[in-house]
Amino acid sequence: MSERIPVMRPWFGPEEAEAAAEAVRSGWVAQGPRVAAFEAAFAERLGVADAVAVSSCTTALHLALIGAGVGPGDDVVVPSLSFIATANAVRYVGARPVFADVAEESGNLTPDTVEAVRTPATRAVILVDQGGVPADLAAMRALCDPLGIVVVEDAACAAGSVLRGRPVGAGAAFATFSFHPRKLLTTGEGGMVTVDRPEVGARLRRLREHGMSVSAADRDAADRGGAAPVLETYDELGFNYRMTDVQAAIGLVQLGRLDAMVARRRELAARYRKLLAGVPGLRLVDDPEFGESNYQACWVLLDTGFPLGRDELLARLAGAGISARRGIMAAHLEPVYADTPHVPLPATERITRDSLILPLFHEMTEAQQDRVAAELAAAAEGAAGAGVGAGVEAAEVRA
Repeated sequence: MSERIPVMRPWFGPEEAEAAAEAVRSGWVAQGPRVAAFEAAFAERLGVADAVAVSSCTTALHLALIGAGVGPGDDVVVPSLSFIATANAVRYVGARPVFADVAEESGNLTPDTVEAVRTPATRAVILVDQGGVPADLAAMRALCDPLGIVVVEDAACAAGSVLRGRPVGAGAAFATFSFHPRKLLTTGEGGMVTVDRPEVGARLRRLREHGMSVSAADRDAADRGGAAPVLETYDELGFNYRMTDVQAAIGLVQLGRLDAMVARRRELAARYRKLLAGVPGLRLVDDPEFGESNYQACWVLLDTGFPLGRDELLARLAGAGISARRGIMAAHLEPVYADTPHVPLPATERITRDSLILPLFHEMTEAQQDRVAAELAAAAEGAAGAGVGAGVEAAEVRA
């Protein structure tokens, strides 16, 4: 029986383990010098003014919206086609999420889909780089900036993706990133918000630490220098959104691996494209003309004439020892947003109904990829399920 193929597996080596162990041995495991070093390295990588490490991309989105001045009475345009945290963050600040449709080929918002739902109360747009596919930030800002609408880039999946020759997030007033284990660069949990003004970054640092005017690192530095204790004040409502030094130590190693991760995933995606080129009824997500995806998610869209529905295909793959996942969720179809009015969202509903995410991870072998492609080819031909470890020979897929 062949080994089960996971949908994703983080790429860790002994370097991450040693970095985490060194943080533990140092005695400073909470937010401290390694977090600061990770922030500086991440900001340098993107070429942005500042980067603030936090506990998740969800908390990064929350702080970004606060930093953008979004609050009660405001509308925020979001794609329904996104993990539910995108819409939830809008509710956290008391604003109203307004669902917009996406382009079917990319899964991303466009200026036209945003303009279709914009209201006089629209204060911000959350532009998601879905699955790592870069959204057209310049086009969105061309629409929003003259109207005083802030574009917050939800780049949760997009570390390492490229937009017009620059790292995704580099041109945003606010961009947020996830370091969840399903992402390329992972710290177990964690996130980052990047900003284009240092004073905004300074405020977000205070907010992530209960609104404290003096950080724990600053207090420790004063203690070590023999200075009198520094007494903090709390000038606005803050949160406990800190990243630990253990996480940041791992993140620094992972950041050094990012180029290799992206290159490998793009290599595997190109190979999937070749293997699946002759399989009818499947369309593999592709790069937009203005950027390059990191292929955090390698998803396929099923044509309406495909012999199996998406859920049936997922079941078939599971029976063959292949872990795949449903495509991107649609928040407006979840019970928590059942009472939220919205315009028709045909592309969103088509993608969420008919797409699935294929296995893709750094150490994936050609044999594993051949198994996935063979099973998809057999399903497209209406062949009986191959079962665990069986399937059409890869040579048949390539023919």
